[in-house]
Amino acid sequence: MTADRGSGLARDPEARPLRTLIVDDEALARRGLEIRLAQLPGVEIVGECANGREAVAMIGAQAPDLVFLDIEMPGLDGFDVIREVQADSLPMIVFVTAFDQYALHAFDVHAVDYVLKPVELARLTTAVERARARRDGERAVDEKAKLLDLIGALERRPHRSGAIEEPAPRANGPRISFKDGATIVRVPVADIDWIDAAGDYMCIHAEGKTHVVRMTMKALEGELDPARFQRIHRSTIVNLDRVERLSPHTNGEYFVSLVGGAKLKLSRTYKEKLARFL
Repeated sequence: MTADRGSGLARDPEARPLRTLIVDDEALARRGLEIRLAQLPGVEIVGECANGREAVAMIGAQAPDLVFLDIEMPGLDGFDVIREVQADSLPMIVFVTAFDQYALHAFDVHAVDYVLKPVELARLTTAVERARARRDGERAVDEKAKLLDLIGALERRPHRSGAIEEPAPRANGPRISFKDGATIVRVPVADIDWIDAAGDYMCIHAEGKTHVVRMTMKALEGELDPARFQRIHRSTIVNLDRVERLSPHTNGEYFVSLVGGAKLKLSRTYKEKLARFL
């Protein structure tokens, strides 16, 4: 639905609406956001999700401009959703949170918008206006890098703040070793489904888990066997053995569906990779 009433805000009739997704595990919270967003002009609600897994799937299917994302949810929480979504597909995120003042300071420092529970209409209006103003101003990959920085700050893990550069992972036979937080992780290379880059962060998706490493795509790509791992997007490497099917998308792009349910974009820049899949 597109909301046009009651906010007192001027609306440009030529402006396209903000296609918006609501994600919260509480039905009453989703309903409250829906009612308030209906009072703002130029907002089109394209769906609602009750958990993080639904959110990841709907972001891929609907490609919303904006997501109001609850942080504390069972299963995949709001931070997990950020890690799971392909960087170039990431919409603008407004976190819905009841975090304390320390956490709110981290939000402010990292220039990510948020609204506090219970949500007030005036604050929601500000968040929507900020989203509209920045809609075309930043690349999604840069936005994801900022969000990963934020997640590191909120988890009080200084190595993700940007002050310390982690050593590049090293392949050790059939495994790859790297540091995720304070833990040394050794992941079987065959278990890696796909890898997503956001600035100087890499999200390594393996066996249903996402490991965040501070390093560059080039460094990690050099540690992987190109016969098995190939780029399908400027920010995405995929394990060819995990590909189930390809589906045509728009403008010469494809969706790459992986074992386990992940669906990624193959950009037309990398169309020559199709021969490897076929």
